[in-house]
Amino acid sequence: MQLGYLMVFLPLLGAVLSGFFGKIIGVRNSEIITSFFVSISAIISCIIFYNVIVNSYSNNFLLFNWINSGSFNASWSIYIDSLSSLMFVVITIVSSLVHIYSIGYMSHDPHKNRFMSYLSLFTFSMLILVSSDNFLQLFFGWEGVGLCSYLLIGFWFKKETANAAAIKAFIVNRIGDFGLALGIFLIFYVFGTVNYEGVFSEVNNFSNNEISFLGIKFNAINLICILLFIGAMGKSAQIFLHTWLPDAMEGPTPVSALIHAATMVTAGVFLIVRCSPIYEFSELALNIITIIGMSTAFFAATVALVQNDIKKIIAYSTCSQLGYMFFAIGVGAYNVAMFHLFTHAFFKALLFLGAGSVIHSFQNQQNIDEMGGIWKKMPYTWILMIIGTLALTGFPFLSGFYSKDAILEFAYLKGTTIGYLAAGVGVLTALMTSIYSWRLLFKTFHGTYKNTKIKLESIHESPMVMIIPLIILSIGAVFSGIIFKDIFISSSSSINFWKDSIYFFQPLSQEHPPAWFLYMTPIIVTLSIPIAYYIFIKKTLIIKLFVDANYPIYKFLKNKWYFDELYDFIFIKSCKKLGIFFWKKIDINIIDKFGPDGISRLVKLFSFLAVKFQSGFIYQYAFVMLIGFSVLLTFLILY
Repeated sequence: MQLGYLMVFLPLLGAVLSGFFGKIIGVRNSEIITSFFVSISAIISCIIFYNVIVNSYSNNFLLFNWINSGSFNASWSIYIDSLSSLMFVVITIVSSLVHIYSIGYMSHDPHKNRFMSYLSLFTFSMLILVSSDNFLQLFFGWEGVGLCSYLLIGFWFKKETANAAAIKAFIVNRIGDFGLALGIFLIFYVFGTVNYEGVFSEVNNFSNNEISFLGIKFNAINLICILLFIGAMGKSAQIFLHTWLPDAMEGPTPVSALIHAATMVTAGVFLIVRCSPIYEFSELALNIITIIGMSTAFFAATVALVQNDIKKIIAYSTCSQLGYMFFAIGVGAYNVAMFHLFTHAFFKALLFLGAGSVIHSFQNQQNIDEMGGIWKKMPYTWILMIIGTLALTGFPFLSGFYSKDAILEFAYLKGTTIGYLAAGVGVLTALMTSIYSWRLLFKTFHGTYKNTKIKLESIHESPMVMIIPLIILSIGAVFSGIIFKDIFISSSSSINFWKDSIYFFQPLSQEHPPAWFLYMTPIIVTLSIPIAYYIFIKKTLIIKLFVDANYPIYKFLKNKWYFDELYDFIFIKSCKKLGIFFWKKIDINIIDKFGPDGISRLVKLFSFLAVKFQSGFIYQYAFVMLIGFSVLLTFLILY
């Protein structure tokens, strides 16, 4: 029990010490304390995870009763089961490595105390989210990571673009959070409780319940599932609520690795998987999730093909991989989605931190068109990013191969039209993923050196405090798939591991798709490597001719399908016009005119008239006093 407390609250203690007492204890001590505390949390999470796997350990530690009002009860707990223990491992391991990496990456920043405090506070908020046993504590953690993401994205607040990106992330997430809040309200309205156990045990009894709103009847379970998914869409950057994620790359690179690769963006996946007992009674919601997931995977991959910012390419890759996780959920493969979440955390954090190593050497240059030919200058970063790229693309026997192919297989075996469609989109997305991933690697490390402002001689490898976290992540990127495949997705072992934390109607099928389907993705991924090298390094004219011939498509993808422009036209400009109308016509011409401005003018007028009586002549003062006395006497006689 004490270990669970330490795991959750050590990051909070580190955040408090670094944030409030950083100037007293010093920068170096702040870095050491926060990194040490989160590393201890990581070790404890691994111990808990081991106990869950080996001993089927589970427990619920009640910290205190939070709200107790009538029939509404919500507590603070540390809820440990298979699902939460997996998230503990992902959150704390990646966070501890990011803390250590940040010691080197942020070495020249004057506000390191504040940065390390924000990182630890984010880790605490995420742990609170996944350790909750009720929806209200989950919502607290949900909003906590939203706040921390705002603080971290806008950490360099003197940059206008960073401030704009932080505000954009905060507002877009508020849209999703509003849907989540409505979903929680509706859960309490229908079930009379917000505790997981109470809701999940009774969902079967309410599967046909209907609620009426504005004269329209809705199935209660369908509406709850859709509202919860809207919350997940915002946090996990699914299409339509995805626009904040690429802009969030304005924050320091460790932020990108921690928040937008391995933890915060996976909160939406965790939420839906945690609520799998509800979603299994809503086929409509699962179909919507499948459609949104595969659309996001395809959309993000197409945009990543033409981006030149090294971090934005990886950001769109994250968006695409989250789409894989969601359409896996949509076809009922909850455990496969979590398996991909687990493996994705290692190789995507590896890619982000590897990109940070490159950016650090290039003095914050992020355009891959301004790089090239540096693999001999940064051999460790080059090798480690190759490992991350191979894992991301699903190269045989690396982690991404096992988890991504499992998603495609399960979608195919679903046997429905939407399952076949998701599998087909998944294969096409895998091809595009391989192309843009190798494009990034080849243009960054190979070919000729293109930067005219920074001399090649000044390019250097990152310090070991940055390289060691990359090495540890690369081990996870290589081995996490083959080690945990049987535990997470084998038909017998997975049921023993997941138990009641994920809802199963039946074990995963022992059947396999046709051989051509099984071999298609690995063959495509393997063949794309020499093809990408040929067209991006050897014969770059091919790409130029292709772009010139298909310029409208290129422009469409370069502008990210014009989502930002569309939202600007529909929402931003219309809201500005509405705001100006209310400001000038209502506020100024009505409220101010007849309110404070009108009263002040009236007082000023009376004051101006009263001044005229202050002439200094005694007879005028006597006359005013006489008039006042007459008015007072008249009033007393009448009343």
